[in-house]
Amino acid sequence: MSKPSRAVAFIPARSGSKRVRNKNILPLGGHPIMAYSIRAAIDSGVFGSVICATDSELYADIARHYGAEVPFLRSAEISGDKSPDIEWVVWMLNQLTAIGCHFDIFSILRPTSPFRLPETIQRAWSTFLADPGADSLRAVEKCKQHPGKMWVIRGGRMLPLLPFSNGDTPWHSSQYASLPLVYAQDASLEIAWSRVPLKLNSIAGEAIIPFVSQGYEGFDINEPEDCWLAERLLDTKATVLPTIDIEPYKVNE
Repeated sequence: MSKPSRAVAFIPARSGSKRVRNKNILPLGGHPIMAYSIRAAIDSGVFGSVICATDSELYADIARHYGAEVPFLRSAEISGDKSPDIEWVVWMLNQLTAIGCHFDIFSILRPTSPFRLPETIQRAWSTFLADPGADSLRAVEKCKQHPGKMWVIRGGRMLPLLPFSNGDTPWHSSQYASLPLVYAQDASLEIAWSRVPLKLNSIAGEAIIPFVSQGYEGFDINEPEDCWLAERLLDTKATVLPTIDIEPYKVNE
């Protein structure tokens, strides 16, 4: 497998989550949740560096324990709950260039997708390299709720979100099987050329490769009930976590 030394994996782990407090370091399977993305990135063999992009000294310490680099912390200005990814990605790439670390390609591997395996990353990497004309690759999965059956409410009335039809039958009244396949992006994996955010001020650009997640690769922990479901998936052996052969991080070690 081709492994350019100038490819970097970013593990974004800000500390201010509101829906699930400290979700990036929640315990799962004996380790903080971010550990699985770090180890999957390292064990994939794809990246020259795996860097945790965090604003927290505690998170940085945990990340280093599992093998990630943390050359600097994100500032509060680019770590809020409304801060767009483009801000911290451009900042990280520029900061790295300033210390002599230039990366042609970057990947975003969010800690809240713990079931993404090294093999998942390898599959995505091969797909990305096979299409040199693309700006980026992004993980998607088939929509569970089709947008053709969604509505907006205006002035006490409902209007279809997508006013399309199959012949004379509006999408909202059509059988699911007759509707076109629609995919929703999941949070598990993105790969792009660094020139895309630096020159186009975009994370994805315009030529985007679809990477269809399989099984629970794209499972995302964002709500309290997701934490319970992740534990249930492990208990029932419905899926597995990346292997970690490192002693669990201890807060007072």
